[in-house]
Amino acid sequence: MLKIYSVGCFLNLSISNVNIILPLIETRQKLLVMNKKSADITLKDVLDIQKKWGEGIIRIGKVYVENGNYRKEAEDFIDSLYGYDLGEVLFKPTLASEKQFRTTKEGALSYFVGNNSGFPEDVGFALKPWQNVRWENRGIKTIGNMAIAMGNYYFLPANGNMEIKVEFTFAYTKDENGNLRIIMHGSHVPYGSTRNSLKP
Repeated sequence: MLKIYSVGCFLNLSISNVNIILPLIETRQKLLVMNKKSADITLKDVLDIQKKWGEGIIRIGKVYVENGNYRKEAEDFIDSLYGYDLGEVLFKPTLASEKQFRTTKEGALSYFVGNNSGFPEDVGFALKPWQNVRWENRGIKTIGNMAIAMGNYYFLPANGNMEIKVEFTFAYTKDENGNLRIIMHGSHVPYGSTRNSLKP
C-alpha cells in the first residue's frame, strides 16, 4: 500500500517496509499522473524499483541466515533489477577500494554475496543481514526512457537499532517489456564515516 505524508518541505511515501523521502517541490503534480500508462519512466516507476531493491537486499540476508540458497537469491535479484542483459552496467559499490568500478554481473554478485577470489575484498554486503532499507531521495530526474535518482539510503541491521547512512546515485532505463532496470549504481559512505559498520 502506498501512503503519502507531507512533512515540511518533504514528502514521505511509505511502501511496505521501505520508506522513501522525496522533496515536496514538483512532487505533487507528478504523483497525480504517475499511474498513467506511458513508455516514458514515471516517478512511480522509480519508487517501485527502489522498494524492490530494498526488499531484495533484505531477502538475500534472510535466505542466508536460514541456510538457504542465498547465491541463487542474489542472482535472481540482479537479473530482475539490473540491466546486464541490455549492456554494461556501471556499478560502484560502497565497500570496494581495490576493484571499485565494475561493469559485469559477476562483479555485482561478488559484492552482494562475496566468496569470489577475483574480488577478494568482498565479504557479502547483503549477508549482514538487514531488516530495513529506507530511501531518502534528494532528487529524481526523468527524461523519456531514462531516469536518475540521487540521495541517501539508510540500512538497519537485523540485530541493531541504529541506521547506517549511505549516499547513492542510480540511473534507470526501461527494457523492451516495460520493466525498469538499473544501468548505473553508485554508492558511497559520507565523508568522514567508517565502512566497518556496513560489513557482515
